[in-house]
Order: sequence, then structure tokens, then C-alpha cells
Amino acid sequence: MSTDTIIDGLDFGPIACLVGTWKGEKGMDVSPEEDGSKVESTYNETIVFTVVGDVTNAGKQTLAVISYHQEVFRISNGEKFHDQIGYWIWDKDTNTVMHSISIPRGVTLLAGGTVNAGKFTATSALLKLEASEGGEWGIAQSPFMRNNAKTTAYKMAMKVDGDKMSYAQTTYLDIYGRSFDHTDKSGLTKVS
Repeated sequence: MSTDTIIDGLDFGPIACLVGTWKGEKGMDVSPEEDGSKVESTYNETIVFTVVGDVTNAGKQTLAVISYHQEVFRISNGEKFHDQIGYWIWDKDTNTVMHSISIPRGVTLLAGGTVNAGKFTATSALLKLEASEGGEWGIAQSPFMRNNAKTTAYKMAMKVDGDKMSYAQTTYLDIYGRSFDHTDKSGLTKVS
């Protein structure tokens, strides 16, 4: 444990470096079209991470929790095309990071991964998480999405180094009668 990951008396481990407002100007989204082609869209985004504090489960598990809100806008026309909320959660006892994602399409998931102690500071971390349908870390979706644009798995790698953040994520979809890897990559700068 690094004492510099303590916020308000609670150890936030590798998610301590997320707290604040981040802006990105160079994101790339690759999504599917009905005809089987791919659409590449560049985007701007803002992600705000806010300390929630601690949560205790069943009197045995104490978690450090940060909430977040991500808004994504197409560079081509300035329109918002993605909005996402959720939590980043640290379980110090098991060195586990959890990332909940909820999007207003009727899809929510909880991804997880482990981070070795000593591999992060208050200003740097490498977080790798994943979820899969029927796996240890899972996916919930509406009947419409399950039948028409089903998420089968999710993987994300996020790196924070000082005031710079980058991420690459893949959402594995069954859509338009075929499987598709929907990808997003971005670099952000901490602005507050």
C-alpha cells in the first residue's frame, strides 16, 4: 500500500489517480453498420470522477468507491452519441478493481480485474478489466438488446500517468446477424 492513495482516510488504491475531471479530444470509435461495414467516428469526451467514500458489504467487505459520468460527442457534428455512468470500486483485501457501466440503451455490466500492490501510486496505474456473459464478471441487458444487439463480453485497459490517461476497450457484440468487435480508444488530460 502506498499512503499517497489515501483520500479522506480511506485507501483508494489504484483508483485514487482517477479523481477529477478529464477531457479528451482524440477518441476513435469503430462501430458496426447493418450492411456489415464499420463506421469510424472521432470524438471528444469528458469524464468526471467523484469520491463517494466507503461501502461495507455484509459487515465483512469494505470497498473504496468513486462514481463517474462520461459524455462523448462526435467531432464531425458536435452531437452527443454516448452517455455512461457508473462506479470504479477498489477492494484492498483482494487487490480487485471493479468497474460498473450503465448506458441508456438497457445495458449494464460489472467488469473486474486484479492489480498487484506496489504497481500503482496516487498518480499512476494500469487497470485491466473484463466481463463476459455468464462469467464471474457479468452483463445484464434488456430483452430487446439481448435479441438485437447482444453484448457478449467486454475488455478494457486504462493507463493513468500523472495528468494523462489513455484507454482501449472492446465491446463484443452479436448484432445484425453476426459478431462484431466494437472498439473505442482515447487519450485524455486531467483538467481539474
